[in-house]
Amino acid sequence: MSEATFTLPADAVVGMVHLHALPGAPNYDAEAGLDAVRESALEDAAKLDAGGVDAVMIENFGDAPFYPDDVPKHTVASMTAVIDAVAREVDVPVGVNVLRNDAEAALSIAAATGASFVRVNVHAGSRVTDQGVVEGRAHETMRLRDQLDADVAVFADVGVKHSEPLGPETPLDVAVEEVVGRGLADGVVVSGSGTGAPTDDSDLETVANAADEAGAPALVGSGVTAETVAETLEYADGVIVGTALKEGGETTAPVDESRVRAVVSAAHASQE
Repeated sequence: MSEATFTLPADAVVGMVHLHALPGAPNYDAEAGLDAVRESALEDAAKLDAGGVDAVMIENFGDAPFYPDDVPKHTVASMTAVIDAVAREVDVPVGVNVLRNDAEAALSIAAATGASFVRVNVHAGSRVTDQGVVEGRAHETMRLRDQLDADVAVFADVGVKHSEPLGPETPLDVAVEEVVGRGLADGVVVSGSGTGAPTDDSDLETVANAADEAGAPALVGSGVTAETVAETLEYADGVIVGTALKEGGETTAPVDESRVRAVVSAAHASQE
């Protein structure tokens, strides 16, 4: 299976479910247990679904500090249990991101739970992060997808947030060619400097044009709001939104359904 059949609709809005800390993480609430993590995820996903998003993506956001590229087995088990519960309850496709960059775990969880796509922060090349040097393993990820016979799309970041280049910065159009043309990713993600930070307009235009030439969708992965989503979708094929959908615009707060509806409505207006 060299390509996944899953595709996002045009001008897609992907809403984020940021999991609370899982067992083994420093901020895990052992008294509340994994059931509390699951219930919070289900509540956020239900609000995203009711608010009209085209897909939800689930990541272990509460597990900081993150492992660079190989999370423990108990993290994989916990995420699988929670994501399976969410996938059974929502009516939209589900995606997986295992922070910081465990593509093997993300793909395995997706295959086990019937999730439709994964996000890989560093799919090709290397980046310097607060976890140290993180290296892409496209050669392993894409072979694993074939071995699992998993119809799971891989969306790969270029110049991912919370990172810097290891050496001279690779031009973004070249990075797109590397992750799509050589790394066989199904789509690309471009973001700002950090969570909730807006994406530079020129970066977005460069990535969108290169992705279009490569025949792959380009998504914006940070900083999108109800006020900016229509302008963003003039270039991007979709957006991944987290912070702007939360109560008070706080990344770690619960999802606010009214904020979800505002972003989705503005995105739909861009299609008219």
